Amino acid sequence: MPDFDAASGAGSAYGNAGAALAVVGRSGVVTRWTDAAQELLGHRAEEILGRPAERLAASPSEAAGWFGREWSGRTLLRRRDGRTVRVSLRVSVLPGPDGRVDWLLSALGAAESTPAVSVAENSPFPTAVWDSDLCMVWLNAALARAYGPSWPERLGRPLEESPLYADTDQVSALFRQVLESGVPVIDRELDQRDRRWPRTYALSVFPVENARDGEPGVCSTNVDVTTSRQARERVTLLSWAGTRIGTTLDIMQTAQDLADVLVPAMADYATVDLAGAVELGDEPLARLGTTCSGAVPAFHRGGVASIRDGIPESLWARGEPVFVPPHSPFMEVLSTGRSHLEAVLDTSPGTWVDHDAGRREKIISLGMHSLLVIPIHARGEILGVAVLVRTETPVPFDENDRMVAEELVGRAALSLDNARRYTREHTAALALQRDLLPRNPSGGNALDVEWRYLPSDRRVGVGGDWFDVIELSSTRIALVVGDVVGHGISAAASMGRIRAAVLTLAALDLPPAEVLAHLDDLLARLAAEDFESKAMPPPISGATCLYIVYDPVTRRCCAARAGHPPPALVDPSGAVTLLDIPAGAPLGVGGQTYEDVELELTEGSTLVLYTDGLVETRDRDIDFGLDRLRDALTQRPGASLEDLCSAVVGTVPAGEQADDVMVLLARTRVLAPDQVMEWELDADPSTVGGVRATAVRTLVEWGLDRLASVAEQIIGELLANAVLHAVGPLRLRLIRDQVLVCEVFDSSLNVLRTASAGPGDEGGRGLVIVAALASRHGFRGTPTGKCVWAELPLPPGSEASSNGI
Repeated sequence: MPDFDAASGAGSAYGNAGAALAVVGRSGVVTRWTDAAQELLGHRAEEILGRPAERLAASPSEAAGWFGREWSGRTLLRRRDGRTVRVSLRVSVLPGPDGRVDWLLSALGAAESTPAVSVAENSPFPTAVWDSDLCMVWLNAALARAYGPSWPERLGRPLEESPLYADTDQVSALFRQVLESGVPVIDRELDQRDRRWPRTYALSVFPVENARDGEPGVCSTNVDVTTSRQARERVTLLSWAGTRIGTTLDIMQTAQDLADVLVPAMADYATVDLAGAVELGDEPLARLGTTCSGAVPAFHRGGVASIRDGIPESLWARGEPVFVPPHSPFMEVLSTGRSHLEAVLDTSPGTWVDHDAGRREKIISLGMHSLLVIPIHARGEILGVAVLVRTETPVPFDENDRMVAEELVGRAALSLDNARRYTREHTAALALQRDLLPRNPSGGNALDVEWRYLPSDRRVGVGGDWFDVIELSSTRIALVVGDVVGHGISAAASMGRIRAAVLTLAALDLPPAEVLAHLDDLLARLAAEDFESKAMPPPISGATCLYIVYDPVTRRCCAARAGHPPPALVDPSGAVTLLDIPAGAPLGVGGQTYEDVELELTEGSTLVLYTDGLVETRDRDIDFGLDRLRDALTQRPGASLEDLCSAVVGTVPAGEQADDVMVLLARTRVLAPDQVMEWELDADPSTVGGVRATAVRTLVEWGLDRLASVAEQIIGELLANAVLHAVGPLRLRLIRDQVLVCEVFDSSLNVLRTASAGPGDEGGRGLVIVAALASRHGFRGTPTGKCVWAELPLPPGSEASSNGI
């Protein structure tokens, strides 16, 4: 029988390392013997082969425990001359032909078994010695266990054949570096070659003076750092995800960001499917599952990502409804709220994929082999599911993957829920604001109006911008634009309260400056009440406002503003002017006064009112925005109001809108001279009759003879009150527009109130009669006194009514 050196190159390589080798068969007899063994114990091969291995032990009873398991340790062996020698002995399994199992004994004698060798031998970390050709000449028990029964075959083999490293070229370069420089390399992380069960090792390499036959070499030690590396990668992934997810308040974008983070970091294909209500910003189902009728909740694909171009794995595109089989891992996750881990995706008959032909075809054709389904829940509510699949990555999902995915999805769920809540409030605030804005604003025959409202982008929420076109007495029109500080439902509600107050004050026919002063006091009182009640947040914290009144009879315009951007005026030639109106303090400061500015406008002039969102951005001051607005208006002389309004709104660059934008354009018109008649008279009763008769003849000339009797009585009562209670001179004015307006001007500030006269009273019934006959009536102050007015609707079929005057 040939000896071990002749039978195995491994024996020679190990013998060169100084180890004595022997093989013991199943019967306990020695079947192989090396020269190194003869040198160590003195037995020649012909003397020991076929003899019981217990002859080698100092104590035969001790030899009985050598076999039956792999082990290594210090023990005493008996030499041929009867002396004993202490050696480091290792007993390993050596598979033989036909399934036979032999035992390989390797021993280092006292000379070779130094303390350092003993420490390396018993080290729990895989350790090996390599010669200058980078062939393995020695390995310890830990590395032998890693190689398994084939470890003897590794001795003498080059590094390139080592199954331990994925990149042997990199390891070879490290070994060469240490051989040449003599400087150790410590804790260089390397991946294991087997990618199906990947491990990471920290490789340390240091020089060895006598690796074999006096030649230098290197010693390598591998420490398994897979767990610590996974922990670092987990922290890195979560940190990176924190910079990618939650950067927007858009639900669909947040869902897509989550899918993009999952692929390829954790999966080869991932989807994020949201409950239909979540996508719309409504309340999700607190506990999802089949309903009483067996229906499955509606889901929409919020995000999808794949390592493959075109995402062939997905049956549905983003935004499309997703089919959820009633009996599937998806419904299990939705109903239980717990993750589903299927390391090996089972597609055998009788599984859930039998009821989902589309998914089954994709699973088989694209090689989906591992599945992980994570519930997306936040604040006790399930918002949907995240599905992770592996196709190209051979390693299946494990518990570590599940924990990382749950933490990642859990963080994203909070961002999704925040986006959902924001969307719900944004939608509600937008609906509230739209409901509070005027439905069909009209400037009558005084102004042509056009308006635009652009809600803010989704970063800051709906603001409190508003506008109004209010019909005043005597065909005059009030234009109002304002902006409440803040965003969201609170700002929209505050806007509604302010708008209601403006409408009330406008009905009193107050000058613009007085309207703003009353608004300022009102908001200051409301803010004080909220502070005392500790309301959080306070519904109104301040506002800006621009109030303009235009009179189509005189073509005069009166304006005041409270902290609001100045209006622009475009004359018929196209010249643009920013009106110089004192800014005033914003509303809500309290105790403020404002200044009216009057100017005369040419017919066809255009007033441009807007909120600060049109001219202010985060990175530009208001002057830049005003110049941009002026340029847009200057370049379009003679343009229609619609085109001009679109051009103004178009000055806001895409993606830069940081606040609501409200734009109101009003083009002036003038009443024709034959629509207005007026007469001056003294405060003398004798003059009333003649003026009244002249006014009646004018009504007949206007074709309003059917109103003559009623108008005559109203004119008589208004003039009589002025003669008796006011100071002259007096002025009567009739305006034929969409209604007939009767006005009496006097120089007195004394205001009569409608009162009920007693049976014995001779007077006090004039205003009662006017109120009964007129559709509207009232009074307003003038620079020299007051004006008492009344309106009568034009009779159907009259010339003025049919012409729409």
